[in-house]
Amino acid sequence: MAAENDFSRLELSLPACRSNYRYFRSLLKPSTKLLVLVKANAYGHGAVEFASMMQAEGADYLAVALPLEGVELRRSGISLPILVLTAGTDFFPQIIENRLEPGIPNMDTLVALCNELKQRGIEGFPIHIKLDSGMHRLGFMSSELDELKAFLAGCRQVRVVSLYSHLAASEDPEQDEFTLGQIELFERNAESVCSVLPYRPMLHVLNSAGIERFPQYQHDMVRLGIGIYGISALPGKKLQPVASFKVKILQIKHLLPSDGTIGYGRYGKVGPQGATIATIPAGYADGIDRHLGRGAASFSVNGHRAPTIGNICMDMCMLDVTGIDCKVGDTVVIFGKDPEIGELADILGTIPYEILTSVPRRIERVIVRR
Repeated sequence: MAAENDFSRLELSLPACRSNYRYFRSLLKPSTKLLVLVKANAYGHGAVEFASMMQAEGADYLAVALPLEGVELRRSGISLPILVLTAGTDFFPQIIENRLEPGIPNMDTLVALCNELKQRGIEGFPIHIKLDSGMHRLGFMSSELDELKAFLAGCRQVRVVSLYSHLAASEDPEQDEFTLGQIELFERNAESVCSVLPYRPMLHVLNSAGIERFPQYQHDMVRLGIGIYGISALPGKKLQPVASFKVKILQIKHLLPSDGTIGYGRYGKVGPQGATIATIPAGYADGIDRHLGRGAASFSVNGHRAPTIGNICMDMCMLDVTGIDCKVGDTVVIFGKDPEIGELADILGTIPYEILTSVPRRIERVIVRR
């Protein structure tokens, strides 16, 4: 891991990560396996860094979206089983050679994989079967199960490690009837598939919100995504934000009323009393959405909130630090404990996932161990 950057960094709190992990583990039976999602660069946190923490903490499985995400983890020394949720049909050699376990959502993918395995003389390759219980994105529909069962009954190339589905609205109490219907359909269809197999695969359907709200349906494994990063489906829960986006002040200007305006388009206005402006090295190319500009959001400078002023630039933005004691090199918190990422998401009318995954790889990820 690189040394701490004195410029711009996304700090990953190992204590917060451990606290969140142990909270979710406390909701599970000792026998229930825990899979942690590290897709999309671990929701923007840094896939290799976060996967290493989860492996050390005792996670049973990891999951990624794309095969090349799994290849990156293997090349970085991650040895945990890795489920590839959207394996496709173009990367079977990489999946096989890197011991990745593909999620299979349809017969086309299953047949293509089995043909590849047959050519290589491989039997018993681990796969996971995705069942569509109502999300209607990927997965076998109920009407397709007879074909699936007939194929699996005569196929030696694969071994079904698990059957799984995805809940569409498990965080929303108003849609609990739909969620419970999804779980019931998943259980029924999973048992149907299991009936033709000479062994018992794992079942898993709960996501982060499902673990918190429906732990009675934890089955053999659960999938922990946004929750491990500190976002809870329940009000009042004390999950801790793992990521803190911090930058250093580049320059401070003391502007007079006659200086007029600030930034592109001249949308930042200097008031009649003048203004003190701090420029920081992060902009919309670093995940600070342009809609957070012009005073819509404020960031923390030495414990005080400083609103944005003017438009967000590609690599920089300006803050109004009038009345705040600060200097070049002081730290600005864009999100973390203050402000929390949920606050920025509310301003943007979006979800924390989008903000986290928008922080690019050029922002260094640094693990903070205390």
